[in-house]
Amino acid sequence: MHTTIKTLPASIALSLLVASSAWAQALPTADPESVGFSEQRLERMTEAFQREIDEDRLPGAVVMIAREGKLVYSETFGAQDPDGNEAMPSDAIFRIYSMSKPLVSVAAMILVEEGELQLTDPVGKYLPGFDELPVSEPTLNEAFARVTYETVPANRPMTVHDLLRHTAGLAYGELTRNAPVKEAYGQAGLYQPDGRGYEARQLTPEEQVEALAEIPLVHQPGTVWEYSLASDVLGRVVEEVSGMRLSAFLEERVFEPLGMPDTGFWVPGDNLGRLAEPFDTDPATGQPHDLFDVDEQPANDSGGAGAVSTATDYLRFSQMLVNGGELDGEQILSPATVRLMASDHLGDAIEAPLSPGELLLGTPGYTFGLGFGVREGAGIAGIPGSPGEFMWAGYGGTYFWVDPEEALVAVLMSQQVGYRAHYRRMFKTLVYQAMIE
Repeated sequence: MHTTIKTLPASIALSLLVASSAWAQALPTADPESVGFSEQRLERMTEAFQREIDEDRLPGAVVMIAREGKLVYSETFGAQDPDGNEAMPSDAIFRIYSMSKPLVSVAAMILVEEGELQLTDPVGKYLPGFDELPVSEPTLNEAFARVTYETVPANRPMTVHDLLRHTAGLAYGELTRNAPVKEAYGQAGLYQPDGRGYEARQLTPEEQVEALAEIPLVHQPGTVWEYSLASDVLGRVVEEVSGMRLSAFLEERVFEPLGMPDTGFWVPGDNLGRLAEPFDTDPATGQPHDLFDVDEQPANDSGGAGAVSTATDYLRFSQMLVNGGELDGEQILSPATVRLMASDHLGDAIEAPLSPGELLLGTPGYTFGLGFGVREGAGIAGIPGSPGEFMWAGYGGTYFWVDPEEALVAVLMSQQVGYRAHYRRMFKTLVYQAMIE
């Protein structure tokens, strides 16, 4: 193992030797060849990411790969902050945005296993107003070539199952094409049209629930897969059922048992020196980078986009999943529950105009489970992988996947918004080409 960085002072390189001891906290290490990797082919990974650093397309990154429970590749690249002179440390803290969703999904399934919650429960059982939400339905007026919207009753209430698989009829204001709902989300402070952070962090849980309970759905529940604020609402359900703030529940039931000390929803002052930062301007778009602030506790813990973590922490979370819910003697979920979460929950009855794979990777071949995108088969997707693998990623440049068939987990952490689908595909391809057994 070695650390690759852009040209920096010798004192910085020396500091990485000290920081590299943190890698041992991730998982036990092994020679790549002992678990079917080619060390020579892994060098292609190092060369590819270093090239992105050298050509100023990527500010910095941490990459970790484990197979059969052994860490076989762990590299840091570039700078922690492009405006500073510090090399990227292995324990850098990243805003993981939508990689928060698997965390809150696991929290919900813990409550399901304990009999406190059922997937078929209507959300309105826990959150007032959610059992009465109408639907904003579009109608195409062909004569005038325009779309109008009519508010109609929902055919059925949204369920916890719908929240986990993004079929609740909720939306993201920045993504939905439903004009009245988009406008209502903006007026409620759930998103800002010119914002690139996550404005809803400033609403209290009560304010967020009350706002959403006044806005129509964009689809009839259970009919369309649309990426949405469903995981935020799921976090509110977890809080209502457990009687705990989402961050406190996750700390007690997931982060502490798994040894994830740097995962949460904000960064205490003594750890801010490890926070990874993006370029001031995105090289892909020329637009300013504006990621959300994490230097103080937010008004609410966003289960959809609000968490921070390190590559080490998220690797341990991923390893728990590939192990069937267990790591180092801590059984977070049962193997049956993990299998349920990593199964297809869309089927043929639910439409997906933009499929999970197309949204995340720019390629078809993926359906959605309970908090993860799930690969359907060996083909169709334009990248290598295994049927049944599951994964997700974050707006800020983070990505992970779990491949049970290959006993493989992989984590990429960066803070580069532009090119992010390119880096996900590049990372995934480079991992599988290095596996020779």
